Parts: sequence; C-alpha cells; structure tokens
Amino acid sequence: MDSSNVIIIGAGASGLMCAIEAGKRGRKVRVLDHANRPGKKILMSGGGRCNFTNYSIEAENYISHNPHFCKSALSRFTQWDFIDFVQRHRIPYHERLHGQLFCDDSAKDILNALLAECRQYGVLIELNCRIDKLQAAASGGFVLQTSLGERRAESVVVASGGLSIPKMGATPFGYRVAEQFGIKVWPTRAGLVPLTWQDDDSQRFAPLSGIAVQCRVDYGGRSFRENLLLTHRGLSGPAILQISSYWRPGTELSIDLLPDHDLGERLRAERSAGGKVKLLNLLGEYLPKRLLQALLDQNLLAAVAANCSDKQIAVVAERLHGWRVKPNGSEGYRTAEVTVGGVDCDSVSSKTMQCLQVPDLYFVGEVLDVTGWLGGYNFQWAWSSGWCAGQYV
Repeated sequence: MDSSNVIIIGAGASGLMCAIEAGKRGRKVRVLDHANRPGKKILMSGGGRCNFTNYSIEAENYISHNPHFCKSALSRFTQWDFIDFVQRHRIPYHERLHGQLFCDDSAKDILNALLAECRQYGVLIELNCRIDKLQAAASGGFVLQTSLGERRAESVVVASGGLSIPKMGATPFGYRVAEQFGIKVWPTRAGLVPLTWQDDDSQRFAPLSGIAVQCRVDYGGRSFRENLLLTHRGLSGPAILQISSYWRPGTELSIDLLPDHDLGERLRAERSAGGKVKLLNLLGEYLPKRLLQALLDQNLLAAVAANCSDKQIAVVAERLHGWRVKPNGSEGYRTAEVTVGGVDCDSVSSKTMQCLQVPDLYFVGEVLDVTGWLGGYNFQWAWSSGWCAGQYV
C-alpha cells in the first residue's frame, strides 16, 4: 500500500498546478492519470501553441450557475502570476487579438515547465493508472483501488476535467465522484463548439464552405464580434464558438454580417444619387457574392439601386444585419473545447476548492461548473483553481 498526503486525479493544467503548490508546502504529492502522458490537452491547445492566459481576465468571462464563485481564485492567482511563471521559465510568447497570449514555439514549453517544477518539489506522477474505486477511509482520508494497486491519501483533489475531446481521454469520472458523495452536478453540454445546419440550410449554405466574414453574433443578451466561418456542416469560427457556450437547442441566433456599416443608409444614398449599379455588385463590395446569392432573392439582387423601394431596402438591411439562424445542434464533445456545467460551485469553497460536505475532497478546473470564453480563460481558471487548492491540501 502506498500512502501520500495528497492524491491528485488528473495530470492536466489544474492538477499539475495544484501538485506544484502542494509540493512547495512540503506535502507528499502523487498525481494519477489514466493517460499514457501528462498534459495532453495542454499540448494540443491553441493549435499546438497553447493560449495559456489572457491580459484581461474578469468574472464576466465565465459561465456558471454561481457567477461569483470564480472571483476569489482569479483574484488570488491572476493572469499576471501565470505570466510571471512563463517568464521565469524563459518561455517566449506573444499577444494575439483580444489579449490572448500564446507560446512562440510550442505548447510543450508550458508542459515542460510544469513538469520541471513537479520534479523540483518531489511530485510523483503515475500514468496509465485506472481508478476503479475511491472511498473515504474509516480512519480518515481516502483509499483508492487502482490498476497499479491500492493508494491512500489524507486528501484527494479531483482534476479530471470535463467531457470535451474524448479522443484525448475525457471521461465523466469527476462527475461520478461528486455524485458518489452526494454532491450536486449540473447537467453538462458541449461549449466552444461549432454549430450544425438544419437540413434546409445545409442545402443552401454547405456549398459555401470556407467563406469567412467578420460579424457580430447575438443571443440571449450576449454579443460577440469575431470571425465567422461557414463549413459544410454548419457555422464555426471564433464568433460561433463563443456564442455556442450560451446557445440552447431550438433557439435562433442573430448574425449581423456587416456590423461596421448601415446598409439602409448606404442604399438610400445610392438611390438618391440615381445609382445604376445592381444590388449584387453594390453589396459585393462588402460580402462574397456567393453568400449574398444564398441569402437574398435573385430578382432583388438583380435590381438597380436607383429603383429600389423602401421595402426592398428594408429587406436587404434586415437580412444582412439580422440573419436569423436556428442551428440543428452542435458538433458535440468530439470537437468541443470545453464542457459547460459540472460540479456545483455552491458545494465547494471558493477559497480552498474543498467540498463543503466532504472534508479533504477537492475539485479544481474544468470538472467544476465554471466555463471560460475562448481566449485563454479556461487555462487561467485551471491555473487559479489549482493554485488555490494547492495552498490547503
């Protein structure tokens, strides 16, 4: 039987950060993971360059049934603290749009830095380790039956992630642990995920696969202004990924394809000037003609601007500034970057990440009902929540 002060289940971002911090305190830390290597999701993130945080991190960048829960952790281990970690390890990085920070070279730089600190503080990482049973010990602490034998610890940290990207090994393990101990788990769904066409829309728009435009997408009071990409299966691109975490099946999105322009004003000005250009050519200054032909009636597109009625102008403006799309669904966990929902935050201390009703059981990272926007927010939540638990386990 092997005994530790702390067992962390999951060798991802939050688990490794927690292990480092607990190790700094002199705790005997063991990390268990069923994968054959640690940090797989770190390695594949950001196109292999790991969007590790963002210059601007606020509670408003997160989705949770308890919107205040994340504030404590994010304020105590901030983006600046992780940037300091990156700089201490001399990892070159750069800023992209909206304050997103990426490695210059490879996500391996982040993982190697985390593993180096694990080694520095004596953290033991056991891979290819399946956990068959986790139970509270009568004498205190926990007993785990694993494929590598029995393991005991005073504290257990569940850092097993969500359901996104099952090919990376995602499982519902963390939710099952919560339910085993009577902890509420909010229903989960795929987040930061492409949305799929209805059959009718697919026939019309699938041939336009590859077209990308800047847009503003609105849903339920939320608005994102980013790139939109049409695919043969549906809608993708940053704007759609962002709104997908809020979208619910059976409801519509509103997409403004020209957020920087007022088409009604432009068309009325063209009419007043007696413009002889056809609408297709005029609108083609702003959007790909193939997209216009899929969105608007062909007779309308053939009309001369000077002859357009107020009603025709209104139709064009409404369609292009407020394209209504009712997705059929999402691509699901297969391509989702995150899982929305999870372990109820009201059951966990926002200061320590310890379960309020089960002493010495902690939850960190994506397994909790905290989901960040696209742009480094989910990694920052992993670093922050893992750091907090590491101060107490």
